[in-house]
Amino acid sequence: MELATGFESISRDGWRALAVEVLRKSGIETEAPEEALSTATYDGVTISPLYDLDDLPGDPGLPGEAPYVRGARGTPGWEVRQRHAVADPEAVLADLENGVTSLWLVVGDGAIPVDALGAVLKDVYLDLAPVVLEAGDQAREAAEVLFGRGGAVLGNLGASAVTGPGLELARRCVDGFPGLRAVTVDATPYHDAGGSDAEELGCSIAQGVAELRALTGGGLSVEQALGQIEFRYAATADQFATIAKLRAARRLWARVAEVCGAAAGGAAGQGGQRQHAVTSSAMMTARDPWVNMLRTTLACFAAGVGGAAAVTVQPFDACLGLPDAFSRRIARNTQALLLEESGLGRVIDPAGGSWYVERRTADLAERAWAWFQEIEAAGGIARAAGLVSDRIAATRARRADDVAHRRLPITGVSEFPNVHEKPVRPPTPAQAAPETGGLPRVRYAEEFEALRDLADAQPERPTVFLATIGPVAAHTARAAFAANLFQAGGLDTETAGPGADPEQIATAFAMSGASTACLCSTDKLYAQHAAAVATALRKAGARKVWLAGKGEYEGVDGNLFAGCDALAVLRQTFDDLEVTR
Repeated sequence: MELATGFESISRDGWRALAVEVLRKSGIETEAPEEALSTATYDGVTISPLYDLDDLPGDPGLPGEAPYVRGARGTPGWEVRQRHAVADPEAVLADLENGVTSLWLVVGDGAIPVDALGAVLKDVYLDLAPVVLEAGDQAREAAEVLFGRGGAVLGNLGASAVTGPGLELARRCVDGFPGLRAVTVDATPYHDAGGSDAEELGCSIAQGVAELRALTGGGLSVEQALGQIEFRYAATADQFATIAKLRAARRLWARVAEVCGAAAGGAAGQGGQRQHAVTSSAMMTARDPWVNMLRTTLACFAAGVGGAAAVTVQPFDACLGLPDAFSRRIARNTQALLLEESGLGRVIDPAGGSWYVERRTADLAERAWAWFQEIEAAGGIARAAGLVSDRIAATRARRADDVAHRRLPITGVSEFPNVHEKPVRPPTPAQAAPETGGLPRVRYAEEFEALRDLADAQPERPTVFLATIGPVAAHTARAAFAANLFQAGGLDTETAGPGADPEQIATAFAMSGASTACLCSTDKLYAQHAAAVATALRKAGARKVWLAGKGEYEGVDGNLFAGCDALAVLRQTFDDLEVTR
């Protein structure tokens, strides 16, 4: 007996008819609901409201086989990789004893000294726990520490064959250290600079091709060179975007290997592109950092589903400085919960076959390949630095505009802020930051957080008066909206309470000590009382009068509404309140 027995069959035309009716009731007249309900990513990929079998782009292959869309590995699970930037052997061993299976060590000035690396790894079984180095111009010296432990060492030396000793180290790995790779292609600087998914992918492939040319030009075969490269990508809380990005990356790199003449199933196919996913630095917040646990959990889930070979979850308090034992524990336990208790590590390519995921993967790969070709036409990733910088800057500006207008909300910062939140812990020295190749490093929340810092620095927290008009039921929605917006900048709010008498509201305003006010009520009550209340507030000393909602009324200077430029409103309010900068 089929499960669908007894249910009416569903068709796209039937859905379309129902959607048109619902949209019409919402005031949207259209005969093309797909267009009305579609959105676009920063790469121009259309996200439709509905997908079906016709959206499948073709055969994605089998897990562990070219083009590796369905996974570079033939078995489920991934390495739990923790990052350390301090010479603390006890912290390293505590991680390994409690679920971490791989180490990412930052070596150099401001991080782990090269001469302390041996002590950090003294009690680590390097044939069981892979070690990935990030050593910059000290890559050769750091690599010697791993070479000194013998041929059973696993991991990656984190070098570059284009700008560093990657070729020399790759030759040594090929000759005597089969468990080591020499080169890391780190795409996270493109993401951290504000780039889109396709821009991150295209730049990574161009950088990978540059490394491939340097390695093969130095005498390695194509298969050997492919086997020496690992890629690092950012994983975000947009789970489907991350899943599609990792799947598309493997498809792109498989195409590069094919064009370069790599034998099918050769070293290019030690599972295809080896990926290390790191939860995004750009999405992390310093304010209400507990929410970062949710962001990194989503990102880790997406990285696992997307097929990353290794995943690093950044500690939730990463923006506050070096992590402590508690935040490192939460980071590794996030992965343990997903791998062991949720069973995510027992499934190969759980997103495989999803009409939406397969279509989005194919569309993203197409745009990333076009961007990669544009970089190559400009002379490769090194010569195209200006082109890359300009393109990412344009995307960064578009995203910043979305953040400012709260079309891209940041929970705990631009939405649902807690003005009186207590610090998670005392500040500590900053973590060692990875190289960016001259690109800026941004966090989406930093503009709002700068205003929060400014408000906190005042002798008394600046306050905006909410002139609530009418009964509680009438003004609550817009008063809550206005309070949420002003508090996103660290401003406190005080309400007038129920009532519509202009003089009573003006008296409450005068007693609050505020100099800026915002009217909050329904459109119907605005028509009756807004002008009178605004006039009374002016007489009571209000320098600026806002209105929560749309519409022009005498005495009102500006409007707050869903989709307004919240940052511009806040900055203007700071100026009106004469906040000391």
